[in-house]
Amino acid sequence: MMEIRVATVEDAESIQRIYAPYVEHTAITFECDVPDVDDFRQRISRTLKDYPYLVALDQGRMIGYAYAGAFYGREAYRHSAEVSVYLDEKWHKKGVGKRLYEELERRLLGQNVFVLYACIAAAGSSGDEHLTDASIYFHRKMGYTLVGTHNLCGYKFHKWYSVVWMEKVIAERPDEPDAFVPFSELD
Repeated sequence: MMEIRVATVEDAESIQRIYAPYVEHTAITFECDVPDVDDFRQRISRTLKDYPYLVALDQGRMIGYAYAGAFYGREAYRHSAEVSVYLDEKWHKKGVGKRLYEELERRLLGQNVFVLYACIAAAGSSGDEHLTDASIYFHRKMGYTLVGTHNLCGYKFHKWYSVVWMEKVIAERPDEPDAFVPFSELD
C-alpha cells in the first residue's frame, strides 16, 4: 500500500538516490552534477518553509517525491507555484506521479495557490538517448497545457535542449484572494 507524507530532512539520502540517475543519465534535469545529501537536506528544509515537499513510500521504501516552489520571487506571484515530480525508475507508469501531484494540488489549494507551472525539458527529436517527451505527456494527462517554449536554452551531454512551460489552473482565481499561507503555518 502506497503512503504519501510530508518529507523530512532525514529523507535526503533516499531523495538523492531517486534523483541521481536523472542527473547522470538524462536531460530531464539540467543539473550536471548530483547534489550531495547535505544539499538535499537544505533544499527540503528551505522548501518546507513555504511549500509542500511530499514523498511516496511503498512498504517503507521511498519510490518518488514531488514538491512545489515559488513561481518567480515577486509578491504578486504568490498565488502561483512551480511543481516537480521524480520517481524511482521502477515506479514509472504505476500511478505514483499522479497520486503525488493530486496530493500536492490539494495542499497548495489550502495555501491559496490557484495556478501551477511545470518547466519541462523537451526532446528535440525522437530517438534521443537522454530525453523523451514522457514528462510532457504525463503533464498533459494531468491537465496541464503548453504555454511557452524556451528554444535550445540548456546544454547537456554535448547537445542543446529546449524547455517548455506547462500550466494548470487548479481553482478559479478570485477577484480578491485570501493571502498566501506558507506551508509551515498550515495546521
